[in-house]
Amino acid sequence: MQRYSTHDVAIQRAGNSVLRNTYGLLALTLAFSGLVAFVSQQMQLPHPGLIVTLVGFYGLFFATMRLRNSGWGLLTTFALTGFMGYTLGPILNLYLGMNNGASVISSAFTMTAVVFGGLSAFVLITRKDMSFLRTFIMVGFFVLLGAIIASWIFEISNIQLMISAGFVLFSSAVILYQTSEIINGGETNYIMATINLYVSIYNLFLSLLHILGVANDD
Repeated sequence: MQRYSTHDVAIQRAGNSVLRNTYGLLALTLAFSGLVAFVSQQMQLPHPGLIVTLVGFYGLFFATMRLRNSGWGLLTTFALTGFMGYTLGPILNLYLGMNNGASVISSAFTMTAVVFGGLSAFVLITRKDMSFLRTFIMVGFFVLLGAIIASWIFEISNIQLMISAGFVLFSSAVILYQTSEIINGGETNYIMATINLYVSIYNLFLSLLHILGVANDD
């Protein structure tokens, strides 16, 4: 019979507490972000543009990191996810203007939910240590960053599609890694865990949306 030390039990209890808080906050932020995206889409609001999006995202992200141990961190978390929801509204309108655009959005949403649920369930059930993905995530970040910069400078056929496929793999790896860190005691701050999972879900959805949109393009 496998025995657990007092230290192991303490880590497991702490991990379960962080996990509950993370999933609770994640559900609230996803609902809030979805509501803001719906309002943005219905009001036909313009996309803020790449520079404003990057400044808004990283500004709120670093503010959340700084305030993660206080109640203000919750406020910046909702500000960040609400802002990202706003940027999603105009993107949804672009796809709704396509043939079968609503079906593409619905399929991307369903696939995102299935991927996130499946990967999270796998880690929660097996309790595997996914810390080995840390290097892959770090390398993947710089590879994707380089690919994005290359897409701005050079005309490379299908590079945007390859970037989207890369983000699907990257986001999936982050979900596995972050969930493992929570349950194994590597991540003790539920606000940062929520932000990391939210960003992964957001990128996963947009990437699948782009891939399905290209497949649907006549």
